[in-house]
Amino acid sequence: MRDFCFIDLFAGASGMSEGFTKAGFNPVAHIEMNEEACYTIKTRSAYHFLKSENKLDLYYSYLKKEITREEFYKKIPDDILNSVINVEINDNSIKDIFKRINEKNKTIDLIIGGPPCQAYSLLGRFQENIENDPRNKLYIQYGRFLKKFSPKAFVFENVPGILSANKGQHFKHLKAYFRKLGYEVYHDKLDASDYGVVQARKRIIIIGWKKENDFGFPDFQKVDKKYTVNDAFEDLPELKPGEGHHSINYKELKNKYLEKFELRNAVDFVTQHISRPHNERDLAIYKTAIQKWNNEKIRLKYPDLPEKLKTHKNESSFIDRFKVVNGTGVSHTVVAHIAKDGHYYIHPDEEQCRSISVREAARLQSFPDDFYFEGSRSAAFKQIGNAVPPLMAYAIAKKMKELL
Repeated sequence: MRDFCFIDLFAGASGMSEGFTKAGFNPVAHIEMNEEACYTIKTRSAYHFLKSENKLDLYYSYLKKEITREEFYKKIPDDILNSVINVEINDNSIKDIFKRINEKNKTIDLIIGGPPCQAYSLLGRFQENIENDPRNKLYIQYGRFLKKFSPKAFVFENVPGILSANKGQHFKHLKAYFRKLGYEVYHDKLDASDYGVVQARKRIIIIGWKKENDFGFPDFQKVDKKYTVNDAFEDLPELKPGEGHHSINYKELKNKYLEKFELRNAVDFVTQHISRPHNERDLAIYKTAIQKWNNEKIRLKYPDLPEKLKTHKNESSFIDRFKVVNGTGVSHTVVAHIAKDGHYYIHPDEEQCRSISVREAARLQSFPDDFYFEGSRSAAFKQIGNAVPPLMAYAIAKKMKELL
């Protein structure tokens, strides 16, 4: 059987694509407007190519900074790197994107992706004039790809807020538009923790089928929720605030969680285990928050802080801005704000007393350890926070492949 080919729209760091590629789908094009995320996709595309050629030593040399990115990319075929299209999807760019995809001369079986979701998020509701946010209409651009390439199916991911935006009218129009294009449309809310991700991350998944191949909303296979954040962090070396290692050996053998879900794979070192620095006041707050959570399972509220640790007088809004990741359960949702500060993602180990590292955030999102994020530390955090967890994407992809 030939590989099913797909296009990834609004690809981000390609977390969704990672799951589909692992399930045996073949990416024809990734379209993403953020330059650093595009470099991340190129590097990951190079990884998948080198793995197929049994030449991963070259990839590992790059991860260890033994060669530059420029030297690394020179050893990768142009068609692999050129599958990443760094452009904003809009009325002006879409014809050129179509042209570049047509040059691949591939039949597109599936389109995946989710437009930027900030406009539908709960925080997004506080923006003025939210209904006129252009991101609200990006589903129309998505639909133009469906019209052009007529795939057998599509997978559209977004935040739960998309259902209630504009009192539900927005979602109603979205479904009507996709049905007009010839697709039967179904949706449901999935929780990433049902698919091996140690994170409570709820997302709306919209599935569209060509009317002649209508399978409804698939039954994606869930896994046992017996693993925790501590399982995900167990083998990573301890870090002090501001300490980091571009690459470092693991401190111990991999456990059942890391092995079962292949987060720690063939590579014997881990990259991007880097933490951000913190000032003394924040560290004192972190310590208080960790003790309160670990000893009493109580979340620190800003008004409960000693006066000497308070920095502002507003004690009625955002009072839970300091939050410890639950080591003995699953984490709360990782979002892009982690790029701004680490207050909402404090490591559960009091001895380390810091916010989580880039690699720890990646593990909470279920990215495998050989997945490398290009750009600065903040850029990596942002890409991770915006991503679809690869393990959830893999569960979706396996079932979609079976049905196709």
